[in-house]
Amino acid sequence: MKYNLPDIPPPKLITALRNHDLLPAIVFVPSRRKCDESATEVALDKTFRADQSKRSERQSLFDRFAEESPEVRRHKHRNILVNAGIASHHAGHLPSWKLLVELMMSSGLLNAIFATSTVAAGVDFPARTVVVLNSDTRGNDGWRPLTASELQQMTGRAGRRGKDNVGFIVLAPGKFQDPAKIAELLGSPSDHLESKFRATYTSLLNLLDAFDSFDQVRSIAEKSFAFRDISHQIASLKDKEEKSKNSLRKQLKIPGVEIPIENAIGFERLSAARSRLQEKLPETRAEMRYAWLQENVEPGRVISKGKSNRHFQLVLNVFGDKVMTMRDDGRGSSISLSKIKRVFAKKYPLEEDSVDKAFEDIFEGRNPVIKEPKLSQKKEDPGDAVEILDSLLALMVPENLEGDEKRAAEALLWDKAEDAYKLERVRRDIENLRRGIWVPFEQRARVLDYFGYLDFAKQRVTEDGEWLADLRLDRPLLVGEALKEGIFEELSTGEIAGFMAAIASDPDRDYGNLNPTSRLLQVLTEFEDVIYDVARVEWEFGVEPSDEINLSAAAAAENWAQGSTWESLVRSTRAEEGDLVRLLSRTGEALMQIAQLRSSQPDSALAAREASEIILRDPIR
Repeated sequence: MKYNLPDIPPPKLITALRNHDLLPAIVFVPSRRKCDESATEVALDKTFRADQSKRSERQSLFDRFAEESPEVRRHKHRNILVNAGIASHHAGHLPSWKLLVELMMSSGLLNAIFATSTVAAGVDFPARTVVVLNSDTRGNDGWRPLTASELQQMTGRAGRRGKDNVGFIVLAPGKFQDPAKIAELLGSPSDHLESKFRATYTSLLNLLDAFDSFDQVRSIAEKSFAFRDISHQIASLKDKEEKSKNSLRKQLKIPGVEIPIENAIGFERLSAARSRLQEKLPETRAEMRYAWLQENVEPGRVISKGKSNRHFQLVLNVFGDKVMTMRDDGRGSSISLSKIKRVFAKKYPLEEDSVDKAFEDIFEGRNPVIKEPKLSQKKEDPGDAVEILDSLLALMVPENLEGDEKRAAEALLWDKAEDAYKLERVRRDIENLRRGIWVPFEQRARVLDYFGYLDFAKQRVTEDGEWLADLRLDRPLLVGEALKEGIFEELSTGEIAGFMAAIASDPDRDYGNLNPTSRLLQVLTEFEDVIYDVARVEWEFGVEPSDEINLSAAAAAENWAQGSTWESLVRSTRAEEGDLVRLLSRTGEALMQIAQLRSSQPDSALAAREASEIILRDPIR
């Protein structure tokens, strides 16, 4: 349980640690802002006694480091670091600053570091003591409990090899501290290791180019560490399938008769279908309606959730109970099949002009609603269908049998229908698991086929797909379409940097109030049509579309590429330096990827190289 105790002020915390000979310490703090504030509070507190014997060493190391990375001289905490031996360390700082802090800590020159939990997994500098302030941490989606692996990474920094016999872990009281939960995590095994391998456009293109067929790509994917659990399930089911098959094969033998297993499985399927037809209806109203929706909700049809003349949606694709749609306001959406109230009769091609016409026809009353069948209409005589199934059932008995042998074979097939069903069910389970691995690749293959990077029918990578496969970056499809449009050849160096940043950046991060130049804004606005087209096709084939582009990132990168000083850029964007470095590094690295396409995209490659060289100047390394 959380005790809701007041937090210990940072100066008191560090003083208490010093009094108990527990310094140097790494204090894990939940937010960047709190890291900076805590370091400042400790350094400015009159009761804090810095280790002045190491001040000259800290100054010397600082000066040597600043010769190679002069930007650290401008850091707002430079005096705190050198004079007090206290530092803040988080992703918002410049990489060079974080490296300097790590060097000083590893050299034994610091009293304490206030750091976010992410530092634990990314660096290797120990301390005598690790202080955990919270049993929660803050991620991209808000607050959540620490995991066992996160806590193990954090506490694993306690204890310096060759200096400490033991390391210490201190749980500081606070509003979000739960000692029982921390104790539980410390005794828990590490979290399940999760592979970061995912089906992506470039991974699919490279695998298909290397192995020449979807079957080979599927086989490689099934062996991936990312699907190890599913692979184990498949192996177990295959073992079960083999045992069931051997057992059934023995049971399908009687004197003078040996019935093939596939005949038994076919007989079971047909007999099951016959039984379903002969069952007396009615079904329930809900079952009948769901079956009707499965039959009539198809890509290209308009549906609605209610009976009012609002909130119409065009069906893009259907995956089981999940229906992917485009709303009449142009936004993508998804809806459960059972939530659909009305289905309209006309079907439209999934093209931009047809999409507009689909909604116009609805609003102007030119597309009638499909009438739902009544329950009584489902009570139909299945006699003809039963006769057809009877004739097919007879074919499952070996042709060369007559008389008593034929009757014995028929009886055996009826008797072993349940065993055949169990074997078939195992086979279906295996295929469903394999299908689950392959589906994300197939969905992306169909998107790539639509845009001409892959020939789905021939299972081969096209000429355009070969150069797209070389782009190891986020959102390669948007970059590929930009290259085909010749956008990079038309823009200035600064505009190229801004355009690339808009695509490469985190869409939800704000880089201030700078505005792109009118020319760049025009190009990005026109490129929205391409983004819309890509998103529409991705929705159609079940791929989650990319997020929107980031105009504030475009303005920041364009400003930097046009010669802005680092101080001016930081001041104008009001972004943290580490976030700016990450944006510009990702932009420069993406441009370097394009710069490698010298043979296939020579003009764009040259322009991208020039832009990358400007973007990746100090302090971006």
